[in-house]
Amino acid sequence: MKRTFAAAAGIAATAAIVLAGCSGGTEATDPDGPITLTLSGWSLDTTPEFQALADAFTEQNPDVTVELVGYDPVEYNTLLTADLAARSGPDIITQKEVKFVSTFQEGGQLLDVSDVELPDGIGGASSYEIDGASYAVPYRQDSWVLFYNKDLFDAAGVEQPDGSWTWDDYEEAAAALTTDASKGAYQHTWQSVVQGFANAQTGADILDGDYEHFAPYYERVQAMEEAGSEVAFNTATANQLTYQGEFGTQKAAMLPMGTWYVATLIAQQASGEANDFEWGIAPIPQEDASTAGLDNEPVTFGDPTGFGINAGIDENKVEAAKDFLEFAASEEAAQVLAGIGITPALLNDTVVETYFSVDGAPGDDLSKFAFAEHETLPENPTSSRTAAIQGILADMHTAILSGSSSVDDAIAEAQDRVASEVGTD
Repeated sequence: MKRTFAAAAGIAATAAIVLAGCSGGTEATDPDGPITLTLSGWSLDTTPEFQALADAFTEQNPDVTVELVGYDPVEYNTLLTADLAARSGPDIITQKEVKFVSTFQEGGQLLDVSDVELPDGIGGASSYEIDGASYAVPYRQDSWVLFYNKDLFDAAGVEQPDGSWTWDDYEEAAAALTTDASKGAYQHTWQSVVQGFANAQTGADILDGDYEHFAPYYERVQAMEEAGSEVAFNTATANQLTYQGEFGTQKAAMLPMGTWYVATLIAQQASGEANDFEWGIAPIPQEDASTAGLDNEPVTFGDPTGFGINAGIDENKVEAAKDFLEFAASEEAAQVLAGIGITPALLNDTVVETYFSVDGAPGDDLSKFAFAEHETLPENPTSSRTAAIQGILADMHTAILSGSSSVDDAIAEAQDRVASEVGTD
């Protein structure tokens, strides 16, 4: 089988998609017969990317069938790890979270895929490199941007983002946009919304155990909560608020969020679940002016999503599995993903054009700039210590924003815990 692919003109309707069962790596395959690959995924009814890529690949490789294996999205890594340990895991393993790549690799569960050719300019590939070898390839790369409601800006007489904002500009705009009916901004309860930006924009590395750089980012959040320009963390947690509900029903004029929300917002406005209003995306506010503005490259964060290969795969399937990985990283696959509102790991002018041609997507130049032009740094460094450190930092996040600890005390405790429980570089 050659690893060459014709241009993807659409999504074939003929690929077999099976939502249960998997062949794993133990069943012998006829090297001269048709091949069936199993591919792990989650929320298959509402996450179209897996079927889209499987269909497009089979259209170009009719001798290969791709069957989907669905897992619970919350317990994905736990359930997948159990299947791999039982030698019943799928052939192709979707890497849902970068912080678990090292776990799979150290367990001998991922095949070295360094020989899979990747296109120039693809994002996120370094997140799958361990000791000079690659154990997965990226197919999507979401980055965090600023969603904003143009109608609410106009109603408040506040100038819309122009790509030059720092966090001070964001805080000032949030205050000016706040009314009795809506907040200037909504910040979701995840630690990412504070820590991801702090790490990326200050150049910090969570593996070194020093977390003083978080302080001004948390102090800004506390100041905005006290001013009433965003919902308090305790209120959002107690009422189980969703970012889709807060922004989509115009309870907040701005929302820092990943680019995955573009497809969701388009779908929710079409269905009526979200209000009908004009919106756009802007670069996320910057630490200072050195990376702000349309002549600079704004710094943000985001982890890729990738595909790896089960180290226990039938050797007669390896070439086909690598062909699938190469296709998933290609421009052809990027066009497929962009056509359904998914942010591919490979971005170029034609892919961006496809992405913004989706009905309901914003069409302004700033939205296109924010989507395509940025330096996206990983939220999770590839290390066996990352998951444990992130757990400690999640406790720190809750302690600070719930008010149970001061910023300085919570940071000091996190540093002590990482040093004693995990270790530092």
